[in-house]
Amino acid sequence: QVQLVESGGGLVQAGGSLRLSCAASGRTFSGYAMGWFRQAPGKEREFVAAINRSGGSTYYADSVKGRFTISGDNVKNTVYLQMNSLKPEDTGVYYCAATGVAGSTSRYEYAYWGQGTQVTVSS
Repeated sequence: QVQLVESGGGLVQAGGSLRLSCAASGRTFSGYAMGWFRQAPGKEREFVAAINRSGGSTYYADSVKGRFTISGDNVKNTVYLQMNSLKPEDTGVYYCAATGVAGSTSRYEYAYWGQGTQVTVSS
């Protein structure tokens, strides 16, 4: 079993920055990929970014490319999402997730989820 705990959400003005963290514990998962998803009110949960724990390849949704950066610290078992140039449409609950499928951008392939952290971007 893998436990994931997100932190770092909050309220920020448009153009500002936030850094989300996701601390993982439980079984070793060096071969997993880690991802960030978000869900706005009334909308489906959507892929934001992912990183392969082995090799460090990263993947991004088109809507966040050039603004968000995903990174990981395998020693601390922590994944980060640096969010810059935030827009009101980035508002939502951000979830950290883990999957055994390298490079996955599909929420259906992620078996483990955190509880989510709220990000609100005001205009």
